Amino acid sequence: MNNKVLATLEYDAVKQQIRPYLATIAGEIELNKLQPTSDATDMQSWLQETADAAKVLRLAAGITIPRLADVKPYMQRLKIAASLSGTELSQVGRVLFAAGQVRAFFENLEADKDEHFDALAPYYTRLMALPELTRRVNTAIDGDGRITDEASPELHRIRQAITGTENGIRQKMQEYTRGKSAQYLSDPIVTIRNDRYVIPVKIEYRSKFGGVVHDQSQTGQTLYIEPADVVNMNNRLRENQLKERHEEERVLAELSEILRPEADAILQNAEILGHLDFVNAKARYAVKIKAVEPEYSPDNHIRLMQARHPLLDQQKAVANDIIIGEDYTAIIVTGPNTGGKTITLKTLGLLQIMAQSGLFIPVGEYSTVGLFDDIFADIGDEQSIEQSLSTFSSHMVNIVDILAKITPKSLVLFDELGAGTDPQEGAALAMAILDAVGAQGTYTVATTHYPELKVYGYNRVDTINASMEFDVETLKPTYKFMLGIPGRSNALEISKRLGLPANIIEQAASLTSDDSQELNDMIQDLVERRNEVLSQQVELAKQVVENRKLKNDYEQKLDKMEMQRARTLEEAKKEANHLVAESRQKADRIIADLQKMQRDGASIKTNKLIDAKGALNALHQEPSLENNRILRKAKAVKDQAIKVGDTILVREYGQQGVVKRILKDGKYEVQMGILKMVLANDEVEKQEATAAVSAVKKPKSQSHGVNTAKAINRANASATLDLRGERYDAAMAKLDRFVDSALLNNLSSIEIIHGKGTGAIRKGVTEYLRSHRAVKNYNFTGPDQGATYAELG
Repeated sequence: MNNKVLATLEYDAVKQQIRPYLATIAGEIELNKLQPTSDATDMQSWLQETADAAKVLRLAAGITIPRLADVKPYMQRLKIAASLSGTELSQVGRVLFAAGQVRAFFENLEADKDEHFDALAPYYTRLMALPELTRRVNTAIDGDGRITDEASPELHRIRQAITGTENGIRQKMQEYTRGKSAQYLSDPIVTIRNDRYVIPVKIEYRSKFGGVVHDQSQTGQTLYIEPADVVNMNNRLRENQLKERHEEERVLAELSEILRPEADAILQNAEILGHLDFVNAKARYAVKIKAVEPEYSPDNHIRLMQARHPLLDQQKAVANDIIIGEDYTAIIVTGPNTGGKTITLKTLGLLQIMAQSGLFIPVGEYSTVGLFDDIFADIGDEQSIEQSLSTFSSHMVNIVDILAKITPKSLVLFDELGAGTDPQEGAALAMAILDAVGAQGTYTVATTHYPELKVYGYNRVDTINASMEFDVETLKPTYKFMLGIPGRSNALEISKRLGLPANIIEQAASLTSDDSQELNDMIQDLVERRNEVLSQQVELAKQVVENRKLKNDYEQKLDKMEMQRARTLEEAKKEANHLVAESRQKADRIIADLQKMQRDGASIKTNKLIDAKGALNALHQEPSLENNRILRKAKAVKDQAIKVGDTILVREYGQQGVVKRILKDGKYEVQMGILKMVLANDEVEKQEATAAVSAVKKPKSQSHGVNTAKAINRANASATLDLRGERYDAAMAKLDRFVDSALLNNLSSIEIIHGKGTGAIRKGVTEYLRSHRAVKNYNFTGPDQGATYAELG
């Protein structure tokens, strides 16, 4: 994208607002390089990264990354076998530690919150923790780059020797500064000269101490003397200090050596941490300006709802709806100066650029952005003294350059098009330029004072008029952007309110053409009608809120009543089932007696026994959800497939509307008369039948039970019933019929497969077998005790 439009729209100012949220040099480098993309895949990927970072910010207060320096130069030095300093190693240690912490942070967040961050996962999963190397570096080097005593045992020993020697020297020196010798000193203090401890001795007492003179005061009256009896101690101290320095150099070389093989991994960690820091900063900036993620429109339909300029105070900025690309590709904005036309132009251009940079934008929900290969702007005073160009000439030079570069995928912003020359010629030129841009299919927004362009905007295809509202009562602009209404001239009205004599106002009005007066009257009427509609919308919106509240209260009460009714019905069915169970036990005893009689020789038909038992089982009541309103409603919502343009019934009002847009979260934008509403799926009902309803056969469930009438050895065979996947009541009914059939076929044993699951069916099977008189014994079988074996008799 051209640098001129980025400067005109103050893109760098937006980037500067992001900078305070960065913690790493790598993140700052990425921010400096940030430019809007013209690739749809990149744009959506960048927006998704920001969305993931915003999710992390919401779940865990953001990604915590410490201040990190740019370690790239350090890694380059390692590769040429150089050793790093303590400060440089400290910065590398911070990168190593942060890499491990950030990776662990995301892994824990995914586990604890059961969330996934698909856009950021390719980054944090490539972070290499290197725990042993991290521990080694951060143990040996502290945060300020100082080598610690734990860096090596030898360094620890040397430093202990230095401390002991220094303490001995101080004790010896104190004998001079506090004892009888203090009278020979210029000052009773111990100081250092040439890295050795000395005392300030008056020159006339030089012979009292002996030793070595290291320095003399400017007056020559004081000598800095190292007493003879501390010379050896100072020598030992100096020797240990040299050993300390050599050992520190050895430790630095050793640490650099163990870091060298991992230089590429460390550099990769630093780059990834920088990128995560960058997306984290974008998310924090979005929170600051109350920005949201825009939807991307492949059709280049721009709908910036309640858009605000990001560089204005978000509490005071006037929000406006800016729409282009669906029904028109050009907007002609008219209105008075200082009314907000230019800031509206800049808001459109800057928000589009921000979205193409992967930044959230300060707009309302369900806003959409397009994708442009370039954006051009002719905004502001382009007068150039150096090039001897007037304002008009300079604008023309810029416009000529724009016309040479635009494509059907460009956006052009013209501020005061055709200004700076004769009004008649300027208006004609402006219309010709707009025609040339429109012929390319380029999106255009132009501001102007020329009344001729209002007629142009009305007559041209794919073009719409717009204006900035002006309050003639207060003589102040409201900064409200009004699509579809051209701006009217307020000069006479303002002059009248400011006290210009009435005769002058009347004379000016008489000199104004009738067409101009009629146009102004028409515009005034449109504004008044628009304000009436807006007032109605406000009232309707209030009614919507009140009606939704009443509806929610009603549905909650209705749900509560239905739940109570369902519980009462279930309790009644359980009571009925209890009575049936008692009757079934009596029937079991009767059937057992009849079977005994049959075995003793009496003639009793088996099918009569089964029919009698089946009639008894039919008394059992299955729980029914057919009358459950909530389930019916959920099924109706699932079944209806609503498309753009469909006529729907808004249940809340009993009114019909038309679906204008399908939104991303299962909601619809519905036009109901003059009112536009966002409604959920369960709040609307499709009106026209789009396809014949066809009955769908319910597939027969495959029974895992065994045919007890065939292929069974009636003396020793084992039959199986599979109850897995059955509901409890249905399973108990099937078990009862199965046991009856097994008894009538004289089976000696059966197996019931119930699985483990929640244990409800397993418990029901156990209770049934325990209470059945024909069951002699039963026990769990299978590797997971998911079946029960029973012996009959």
